[in-house]
Amino acid sequence: MNPQDYQFDPFWMPFTANRQFKKSPRMLVSARDMHFISDDGRKILDGTSGLWCSNAGHCRPKITEAIQRQAGELDYAPAFQMGHPGPFKVAERLKSIMPADLDYTFFTNSGSESVDTALKIALAYHRARGEGTRRWLIGRERGYHGANFGGISVGGMPANRKTFGTLLSNVDHLQHTHNLEQNSFSRGQPAWGAHLADELETRLVALHDASNIAAVIIEPMAGSTGVLVPPKGYLERLRALCDKHGILLIFDEVITGFGRLGAPFATSLFGVVPDMVCLAKGLTNGAVPMGAVVVRKHIYENMMTAAPENTIELFHGYTYSGHPLAAAAALASLDVFEQEGLYERARELAPYFENAVHSLRELPHVIDVRSIGMVAGIELEPLAGKPAARAFEAFLRCFDKDVLVRTTGDTIALSPPLIISKQQIDELVGKLGDVLREVGRA
Repeated sequence: MNPQDYQFDPFWMPFTANRQFKKSPRMLVSARDMHFISDDGRKILDGTSGLWCSNAGHCRPKITEAIQRQAGELDYAPAFQMGHPGPFKVAERLKSIMPADLDYTFFTNSGSESVDTALKIALAYHRARGEGTRRWLIGRERGYHGANFGGISVGGMPANRKTFGTLLSNVDHLQHTHNLEQNSFSRGQPAWGAHLADELETRLVALHDASNIAAVIIEPMAGSTGVLVPPKGYLERLRALCDKHGILLIFDEVITGFGRLGAPFATSLFGVVPDMVCLAKGLTNGAVPMGAVVVRKHIYENMMTAAPENTIELFHGYTYSGHPLAAAAALASLDVFEQEGLYERARELAPYFENAVHSLRELPHVIDVRSIGMVAGIELEPLAGKPAARAFEAFLRCFDKDVLVRTTGDTIALSPPLIISKQQIDELVGKLGDVLREVGRA
């Protein structure tokens, strides 16, 4: 497809500098395994799994065929007061791989919807237990929980919040864990920072009282803000404090789920079980939109028993919850992850990836490299008065060299598909290194 075959102007692009893009478009027209194909025929090595989602690579035949087959059998079924086999099968599969008693799944269409759903479940759960005063929701600075009103409210990235004002009431935030002085160039979990979890008790519980706090929501590893890895002991302390004060703990695993950290989920890797887990992205390998909230047994059972029989227990849902095509994509994706051993592959490949990305630490303007599993953040010194400009220039130059990376602020994030080879890691990091040398001279 050539640019003259369509117009750029009518499409208002999300999270994009529209005017800049439309002056010099970067168009992808097909994909296979580790590569996108641009409209000028170039093979672009995918260093970002699309947008943190295509963990098994692109256009995998098993997933594609499952979607095609489902489209010919059942294109849609109503999600309210009716069912079809797909989401029941996906929920059963998730129960088999989630730790502890994270046994019950509510389906959504995106990570943003998963977050809003989890927040609503938290409020409804406390009300069902007779603790309806628990209305406060605690997020974290620099957190990203999607683009809906609830997610932006508990999120803590200023650029996502400044245009829209206060949004939800009864929201507060923990401080973030990022500290270059203490934790720069960490491999895996940094040693400093577990005490930052104590703020939940010393400031937020002290200020709002535990009887008014419904839930704490965090990303176990914050991705979109620039790959912030939790300090050793931080998640454990947060779990203990939530237990102490009767507060639900929600993990947003939209990015960390399905092998990204070298385990099926961050909760599996870190050994900390939250009360709810938000999922999306890798659940269908990015092939069809789908999200999910997986809840522990006590939440589901309380909601079921609190409502009168033959009444709706939770007045919430979406037209496309558990959509047939999404369910087919999810089942096929879970098969691929399992049959190809991609969780184990990510764990085995992580040390090689870690050594490769940390080789960039001496390059111009690199002020931090942090990594865990198959994800890394390379933080650059910002240009004076031009935050994010240096990283964005690096992103553009990488694309010109046939490599796709992602930037957030002045951090370059790498999260390649878990099928990447060592040779392709060398290519990805090598070309990024060349770009950082170029940008450093500019």
